[in-house]
Amino acid sequence: MASGFFAVLDDISALMDDVATMSKVATKKTAGILGDDLAVNAEKATGFLSSREIPVLWAITKGSFLNKLIILPIAFLLSAYLPVAITVILILGGVYLAYEGAEKVYEYIFHRGEEAHDAPPTEIPKEDLPELEKQKIKQAIITDFILSIEIVIIALSTVVNEPLTIRIATVSVVALLATVGVYGIVALIVRMDDYGYKLINLNEQTDSFSDKVGKVLVNALPKIIKGLSIVGTLALLLVSGGIFTHNIEFFHHLFPSLPSLLKDFIFGLVIGFVALLILKLVKKLFKSRS
Repeated sequence: MASGFFAVLDDISALMDDVATMSKVATKKTAGILGDDLAVNAEKATGFLSSREIPVLWAITKGSFLNKLIILPIAFLLSAYLPVAITVILILGGVYLAYEGAEKVYEYIFHRGEEAHDAPPTEIPKEDLPELEKQKIKQAIITDFILSIEIVIIALSTVVNEPLTIRIATVSVVALLATVGVYGIVALIVRMDDYGYKLINLNEQTDSFSDKVGKVLVNALPKIIKGLSIVGTLALLLVSGGIFTHNIEFFHHLFPSLPSLLKDFIFGLVIGFVALLILKLVKKLFKSRS
Protein backbone atom coordinates (compact mmCIF):
# COMPACT_ATOMS: atom_id res chain seq x y z
CA MET A 1 0.00 0.00 0.00
CA ALA A 2 2.72 2.44 1.06
CA SER A 3 4.94 1.47 -1.89
CA GLY A 4 2.04 2.13 -4.30
CA PHE A 5 1.45 5.56 -2.75
CA PHE A 6 5.13 6.51 -3.10
CA ALA A 7 5.14 5.20 -6.67
CA VAL A 8 2.24 7.56 -7.49
CA LEU A 9 4.12 10.45 -5.83
CA ASP A 10 7.20 9.57 -7.88
CA ASP A 11 5.13 9.60 -11.09
CA ILE A 12 3.62 12.98 -10.17
CA SER A 13 7.08 14.36 -9.37
CA ALA A 14 8.45 13.13 -12.72
CA LEU A 15 5.46 14.63 -14.55
CA MET A 16 5.87 18.01 -12.82
CA ASP A 17 9.58 17.98 -13.64
CA ASP A 18 8.81 17.35 -17.32
CA VAL A 19 6.16 20.08 -17.29
CA ALA A 20 8.56 22.58 -15.68
CA THR A 21 11.27 21.81 -18.26
CA MET A 22 8.91 22.02 -21.24
CA SER A 23 7.27 25.18 -19.83
CA LYS A 24 10.67 26.92 -19.84
CA VAL A 25 11.20 25.96 -23.50
CA ALA A 26 7.66 26.99 -24.49
CA THR A 27 7.91 30.31 -22.62
CA LYS A 28 11.15 31.15 -24.45
CA LYS A 29 9.45 30.40 -27.78
CA THR A 30 6.51 32.68 -26.94
CA ALA A 31 8.65 35.48 -25.47
CA GLY A 32 8.44 37.54 -28.68
CA ILE A 33 4.63 37.55 -28.73
CA LEU A 34 4.51 38.19 -24.97
CA GLY A 35 6.66 41.29 -25.57
CA ASP A 36 4.22 42.53 -28.19
CA ASP A 37 1.25 41.61 -25.98
CA LEU A 38 2.81 43.69 -23.20
CA ALA A 39 3.37 46.67 -25.51
CA VAL A 40 -0.13 46.51 -27.01
CA ASN A 41 -1.90 46.21 -23.65
CA ALA A 42 0.21 48.92 -21.98
CA GLU A 43 -0.82 51.25 -24.82
CA LYS A 44 -4.51 50.27 -24.63
CA ALA A 45 -4.68 50.55 -20.83
CA THR A 46 -3.45 54.16 -20.80
CA GLY A 47 -5.50 57.25 -21.63
CA PHE A 48 -8.20 56.65 -19.01
CA LEU A 49 -8.92 58.60 -15.85
CA SER A 50 -6.52 57.58 -13.10
CA SER A 51 -9.36 56.06 -11.06
CA ARG A 52 -10.47 53.91 -14.02
CA GLU A 53 -7.10 52.49 -15.15
CA ILE A 54 -7.05 49.47 -12.81
CA PRO A 55 -10.79 48.60 -13.26
CA VAL A 56 -10.32 48.77 -17.06
CA LEU A 57 -7.20 46.62 -16.85
CA TRP A 58 -9.01 44.10 -14.62
CA ALA A 59 -11.86 43.90 -17.17
CA ILE A 60 -9.32 43.20 -19.95
CA THR A 61 -7.56 40.62 -17.74
CA LYS A 62 -10.84 38.76 -17.13
CA GLY A 63 -11.48 38.83 -20.88
CA SER A 64 -8.00 37.39 -21.44
CA PHE A 65 -8.67 34.51 -19.03
CA LEU A 66 -11.94 33.80 -20.87
CA ASN A 67 -10.07 33.84 -24.19
CA LYS A 68 -7.66 31.20 -22.88
CA LEU A 69 -10.55 29.05 -21.60
CA ILE A 70 -12.06 29.08 -25.11
CA ILE A 71 -8.80 28.53 -27.01
CA LEU A 72 -7.11 25.85 -24.86
CA PRO A 73 -9.69 23.00 -25.23
CA ILE A 74 -9.93 23.57 -29.01
CA ALA A 75 -6.13 23.57 -29.33
CA PHE A 76 -5.80 20.33 -27.30
CA LEU A 77 -8.49 18.59 -29.38
CA LEU A 78 -6.79 19.63 -32.62
CA SER A 79 -3.37 18.49 -31.38
CA ALA A 80 -4.83 15.10 -30.42
CA TYR A 81 -7.00 14.40 -33.48
CA LEU A 82 -5.82 16.75 -36.24
CA PRO A 83 -2.17 17.75 -35.54
CA VAL A 84 -1.65 19.08 -39.08
CA ALA A 85 -4.15 21.84 -38.22
CA ILE A 86 -1.72 23.17 -35.59
CA THR A 87 0.93 23.78 -38.26
CA VAL A 88 -1.59 25.42 -40.60
CA ILE A 89 -2.90 27.71 -37.83
CA LEU A 90 0.69 28.47 -36.81
CA ILE A 91 1.62 29.57 -40.36
CA LEU A 92 -1.59 31.61 -40.79
CA GLY A 93 -0.91 33.24 -37.43
CA GLY A 94 2.65 33.90 -38.56
CA VAL A 95 1.29 35.77 -41.61
CA TYR A 96 -0.91 37.85 -39.31
CA LEU A 97 2.01 38.65 -36.96
CA ALA A 98 4.21 39.56 -39.95
CA TYR A 99 1.43 41.82 -41.27
CA GLU A 100 1.11 43.52 -37.86
CA GLY A 101 4.86 44.13 -37.70
CA ALA A 102 5.08 45.36 -41.31
CA GLU A 103 2.11 47.69 -40.79
CA LYS A 104 3.85 49.31 -37.82
CA VAL A 105 7.02 49.78 -39.90
CA TYR A 106 4.93 51.20 -42.77
CA GLU A 107 3.10 53.62 -40.46
CA TYR A 108 6.40 54.76 -38.94
CA ILE A 109 8.05 55.39 -42.35
CA PHE A 110 5.14 56.99 -44.22
CA HIS A 111 2.89 58.52 -41.55
CA ARG A 112 5.34 59.49 -38.81
CA GLY A 113 4.83 63.26 -39.04
CA GLU A 114 1.07 63.28 -39.57
CA GLU A 115 0.12 63.31 -35.86
CA ALA A 116 1.91 66.63 -35.37
CA HIS A 117 -0.30 68.28 -38.05
CA ASP A 118 -3.58 66.79 -36.82
CA ALA A 119 -6.21 69.02 -35.22
CA PRO A 120 -6.11 69.11 -31.43
CA PRO A 121 -8.37 66.46 -29.88
CA THR A 122 -11.80 67.64 -28.77
CA GLU A 123 -12.87 67.10 -25.17
CA ILE A 124 -15.06 64.01 -24.79
CA PRO A 125 -18.36 64.61 -22.93
CA LYS A 126 -18.59 62.81 -19.57
CA GLU A 127 -21.70 60.88 -20.60
CA ASP A 128 -19.78 59.35 -23.55
CA LEU A 129 -16.87 58.10 -21.41
CA PRO A 130 -18.46 54.79 -20.25
CA GLU A 131 -19.30 53.83 -23.85
CA LEU A 132 -15.81 54.78 -25.04
CA GLU A 133 -14.35 52.73 -22.18
CA LYS A 134 -16.41 49.69 -23.21
CA GLN A 135 -15.25 50.03 -26.82
CA LYS A 136 -11.59 50.18 -25.81
CA ILE A 137 -11.98 47.16 -23.50
CA LYS A 138 -13.70 45.21 -26.31
CA GLN A 139 -10.91 46.11 -28.78
CA ALA A 140 -8.24 45.09 -26.26
CA ILE A 141 -9.94 41.71 -25.60
CA ILE A 142 -10.25 41.00 -29.36
CA THR A 143 -6.55 41.81 -29.83
CA ASP A 144 -5.72 39.61 -26.84
CA PHE A 145 -7.76 36.76 -28.39
CA ILE A 146 -5.65 36.82 -31.57
CA LEU A 147 -2.38 37.03 -29.64
CA SER A 148 -3.58 34.29 -27.25
CA ILE A 149 -4.17 31.94 -30.18
CA GLU A 150 -0.57 32.48 -31.27
CA ILE A 151 0.81 32.05 -27.74
CA VAL A 152 -1.11 28.79 -27.25
CA ILE A 153 -0.27 27.40 -30.71
CA ILE A 154 3.44 28.27 -30.46
CA ALA A 155 3.62 26.79 -26.95
CA LEU A 156 1.78 23.69 -28.21
CA SER A 157 4.14 23.32 -31.18
CA THR A 158 7.09 22.94 -28.78
CA VAL A 159 5.48 19.95 -27.03
CA VAL A 160 3.57 18.43 -29.96
CA ASN A 161 5.53 15.15 -29.68
CA GLU A 162 5.06 14.85 -25.92
CA PRO A 163 2.32 12.77 -24.21
CA LEU A 164 -1.09 14.47 -24.03
CA THR A 165 -0.91 15.06 -20.24
CA ILE A 166 2.39 16.95 -20.59
CA ARG A 167 0.98 18.93 -23.52
CA ILE A 168 -2.09 19.99 -21.55
CA ALA A 169 -0.15 20.85 -18.38
CA THR A 170 2.67 22.73 -20.18
CA VAL A 171 0.47 24.85 -22.44
CA SER A 172 -1.93 25.63 -19.57
CA VAL A 173 0.99 26.81 -17.40
CA VAL A 174 2.35 29.00 -20.22
CA ALA A 175 -1.12 30.47 -20.90
CA LEU A 176 -1.63 31.26 -17.20
CA LEU A 177 1.84 32.80 -16.84
CA ALA A 178 1.27 34.84 -19.99
CA THR A 179 -1.93 36.39 -18.64
CA VAL A 180 -0.76 36.96 -15.06
CA GLY A 181 2.72 38.12 -16.09
CA VAL A 182 1.69 40.46 -18.90
CA TYR A 183 -1.21 42.15 -17.11
CA GLY A 184 0.69 42.32 -13.82
CA ILE A 185 3.51 44.22 -15.52
CA VAL A 186 1.03 46.41 -17.43
CA ALA A 187 -0.65 47.33 -14.11
CA LEU A 188 2.72 48.51 -12.75
CA ILE A 189 3.52 50.45 -15.93
CA VAL A 190 0.21 52.34 -16.18
CA ARG A 191 0.44 53.40 -12.52
CA MET A 192 4.01 54.70 -12.83
CA ASP A 193 2.95 58.31 -13.36
CA ASP A 194 0.58 58.16 -10.35
CA TYR A 195 3.38 56.85 -8.13
CA GLY A 196 5.57 59.61 -9.55
CA TYR A 197 3.07 62.36 -8.70
CA LYS A 198 2.66 60.95 -5.19
CA LEU A 199 6.43 61.14 -4.68
CA ILE A 200 6.52 64.71 -6.04
CA ASN A 201 3.77 65.76 -3.61
CA LEU A 202 5.30 63.86 -0.69
CA ASN A 203 6.79 67.00 0.86
CA GLU A 204 6.88 70.78 0.46
CA GLN A 205 10.44 70.87 -0.92
CA THR A 206 10.83 71.61 -4.65
CA ASP A 207 13.99 69.65 -5.41
CA SER A 208 14.10 66.80 -2.93
CA PHE A 209 15.16 63.23 -3.71
CA SER A 210 11.51 62.11 -3.85
CA ASP A 211 10.78 64.92 -6.36
CA LYS A 212 13.60 63.74 -8.62
CA VAL A 213 12.49 60.10 -8.48
CA GLY A 214 8.87 61.13 -9.06
CA LYS A 215 9.77 63.21 -12.13
CA VAL A 216 11.80 60.29 -13.52
CA LEU A 217 8.78 57.98 -13.17
CA VAL A 218 6.37 60.51 -14.74
CA ASN A 219 8.68 61.24 -17.69
CA ALA A 220 9.63 57.60 -18.16
CA LEU A 221 6.08 56.28 -18.78
CA PRO A 222 5.62 57.46 -22.42
CA LYS A 223 9.22 56.46 -23.23
CA ILE A 224 8.71 52.95 -21.79
CA ILE A 225 5.50 52.48 -23.79
CA LYS A 226 7.24 53.70 -26.96
CA GLY A 227 10.23 51.44 -26.26
CA LEU A 228 7.94 48.45 -25.70
CA SER A 229 6.21 49.24 -29.00
CA ILE A 230 9.56 49.17 -30.87
CA VAL A 231 10.65 45.95 -29.15
CA GLY A 232 7.21 44.47 -29.82
CA THR A 233 7.45 45.28 -33.54
CA LEU A 234 10.87 43.64 -33.82
CA ALA A 235 9.56 40.65 -31.88
CA LEU A 236 6.57 40.29 -34.22
CA LEU A 237 8.82 40.16 -37.29
CA LEU A 238 11.35 37.79 -35.69
CA VAL A 239 8.70 35.42 -34.32
CA SER A 240 6.76 35.33 -37.60
CA GLY A 241 9.96 34.81 -39.61
CA GLY A 242 10.93 31.98 -37.25
CA ILE A 243 7.53 30.35 -37.81
CA PHE A 244 8.08 30.41 -41.59
CA THR A 245 11.65 29.09 -41.50
CA HIS A 246 10.81 26.25 -39.09
CA ASN A 247 7.55 25.12 -40.68
CA ILE A 248 8.00 25.75 -44.43
CA GLU A 249 10.72 23.63 -46.03
CA PHE A 250 11.37 26.13 -48.86
CA PHE A 251 12.19 28.98 -46.46
CA HIS A 252 14.17 26.68 -44.18
CA HIS A 253 16.75 25.95 -46.90
CA LEU A 254 16.79 29.46 -48.39
CA PHE A 255 19.87 31.66 -47.72
CA PRO A 256 21.71 29.08 -45.55
CA SER A 257 24.71 31.40 -45.06
CA LEU A 258 22.66 34.13 -43.34
CA PRO A 259 22.47 34.22 -39.51
CA SER A 260 19.17 32.74 -38.35
CA LEU A 261 18.01 35.95 -36.60
CA LEU A 262 18.63 38.06 -39.71
CA LYS A 263 16.91 35.47 -41.90
CA ASP A 264 13.88 35.38 -39.60
CA PHE A 265 13.68 39.19 -39.64
CA ILE A 266 13.91 39.41 -43.45
CA PHE A 267 11.27 36.72 -44.04
CA GLY A 268 8.96 38.27 -41.46
CA LEU A 269 9.33 41.75 -42.97
CA VAL A 270 8.97 40.65 -46.62
CA ILE A 271 5.95 38.39 -46.04
CA GLY A 272 4.43 41.06 -43.79
CA PHE A 273 4.72 43.70 -46.52
CA VAL A 274 3.28 41.28 -49.11
CA ALA A 275 0.28 40.65 -46.80
CA LEU A 276 -0.07 44.42 -46.21
CA LEU A 277 0.03 45.13 -49.96
CA ILE A 278 -2.59 42.44 -50.70
CA LEU A 279 -4.90 43.82 -47.98
CA LYS A 280 -4.55 47.39 -49.28
CA LEU A 281 -5.31 46.24 -52.85
CA VAL A 282 -8.40 44.32 -51.66
CA LYS A 283 -9.61 47.40 -49.74
CA LYS A 284 -9.14 49.62 -52.83
CA LEU A 285 -11.00 47.07 -54.96
CA PHE A 286 -13.99 47.05 -52.60
CA LYS A 287 -13.97 50.87 -52.37
CA SER A 288 -13.98 51.22 -56.18
CA ARG A 289 -16.96 48.84 -56.45
CA SER A 290 -19.01 50.55 -53.76
